[in-house]
Amino acid sequence: MLFQSVDPSQNRSTEASYRDPVGNVFGGGEQSLYLSNSGTEVFIDVLMLAVSDLADDVWDYRFAALLTLQDQNMMGRGAVGFDLQDIAWGATPRSRARSKDFVLRATALALSRHRWNELGYEPPFARRYLSQFKAMVEAFPTAGDTHLVGAFPGPDERAMASCSQHRILSALPHWEGCFLCTTP
Repeated sequence: MLFQSVDPSQNRSTEASYRDPVGNVFGGGEQSLYLSNSGTEVFIDVLMLAVSDLADDVWDYRFAALLTLQDQNMMGRGAVGFDLQDIAWGATPRSRARSKDFVLRATALALSRHRWNELGYEPPFARRYLSQFKAMVEAFPTAGDTHLVGAFPGPDERAMASCSQHRILSALPHWEGCFLCTTP
């Protein structure tokens, strides 16, 4: 399987395959975002900060749970990623539009460098990753949930716990803390 990736050092898209160095793929329709393990960590960290502050609906917390499953410190390096087609966007056009709007608002908030000062590092290439993800989500035609094959967390699996120290949604009680707590 081939997918399009961004080579940050070259600032251009390249074709890559699963035989290339270990990384993670975030897909959406005809587009994909291929990230190294470090790039994945940066992308998920900055997006999770925004999602944690915007979530206010059951679907939002389900999306937050999907993001917590991208924590490579818990799931394994090079073993994460998701495809937009595997997300249960909603049963009605209105609910699908609301879900997509939430992801776009969270991405826009992350692009504004929301809470990046809490990371303890300057997230390299985060703006590029977020911009590509935003374009991917904008172009993605959300559909009904009838043919899902992915592992989008269900309503009972949503990320309802928030780390009291960092105010970040997490997979508590399954893991001991949020991504800032578990970062080595």
